[in-house]
Amino acid sequence: MTSAAKPIDTKRFATRLRGRAIDVEGGRILISRLAGSGQEADLTLPANCNGYGRVRHFRLATAKGWPANPLPLAPACRALGIAPIPDMMTALVFQNAACAWRCWYCFVPEELLKADLSRSAWFTAAELVDLYRQIPDSPRIIDLSGGSPDLVPEWTPWMMRALADAGLAETTYLWTDDNLSTTYLFDVLPPDDLALLRRYRNYGRVCCIKGFDGRSFAFNTRAAPQDYERQFEVLQRVLDLGLDVYGYVTLTSPHDDGVAHGVADLIDRLQAIDPNYPLRVIPLRIQVFTPVEQRLARDDARERSLLVQEEAIAAWINELERRFPPDLRALPICDVSLRTRPV
Repeated sequence: MTSAAKPIDTKRFATRLRGRAIDVEGGRILISRLAGSGQEADLTLPANCNGYGRVRHFRLATAKGWPANPLPLAPACRALGIAPIPDMMTALVFQNAACAWRCWYCFVPEELLKADLSRSAWFTAAELVDLYRQIPDSPRIIDLSGGSPDLVPEWTPWMMRALADAGLAETTYLWTDDNLSTTYLFDVLPPDDLALLRRYRNYGRVCCIKGFDGRSFAFNTRAAPQDYERQFEVLQRVLDLGLDVYGYVTLTSPHDDGVAHGVADLIDRLQAIDPNYPLRVIPLRIQVFTPVEQRLARDDARERSLLVQEEAIAAWINELERRFPPDLRALPICDVSLRTRPV
């Protein structure tokens, strides 16, 4: 059963993985090899960049009963001067090869999350940018994904500098995923790197909340329930940097009691950080990819959680309607003002 395993010690596991996933002196990041991996079956197009990159199709449309997903399309179009926002945009995705959590619904198989040198390779940011430049009709969005990019926060400023050096800073949009699993962003980046994150114009960051209470968080990630609280502490610090920050939330849980209360409490927590931040958060409907399908076959609780998320999204929508006036809810996501980032 899912609950039988000992919870992940996030801090200890993250420390170990970071030591294997980044070469700070050499300016190198360990990147997963997607070609030949368990993830390859789910790729719409074959892996590119010598097997270490992939094209992702970001679409506005989602499932019935779920809000449209304008991320990262809307902020990318705003930065790049593209109008109107298309229904779909492609992005080049690189995945760092480590993550301290084991989200059961992750589309990345676990063998690509262990900083395994037999399934990954070292790249400098300049080498990744060079691979990007070799793609015919290359996507305008570059997505630094994982894995867990917050284990290796140096990756983002390294990419910013490499894109600037290549003359691509104004014609591309850089997007970083953040699991809120560590404080390395603040622990290891020097002030110059944090300043670069703030001033780099074509950049956005998306922070993912894994559940709507401690139980759902632990179920989703295999980490300890108290790490749910820590996500909000990290999120507060990220928002305080003044970056263009957005959010995802996953609403799966095997427990169908207290769903509405849990969702309301989640939004309370987000509003305590910034009153408008929930309007920059998009709930993600969990879908079954190949690695997920293999895990679902072994766990009835996870199948049940796919139904619970439908109750949770209804509660989410009701809470937003109750808390925010129609004109504020109708704003484009990029126009939702934050205390640390007025629009």
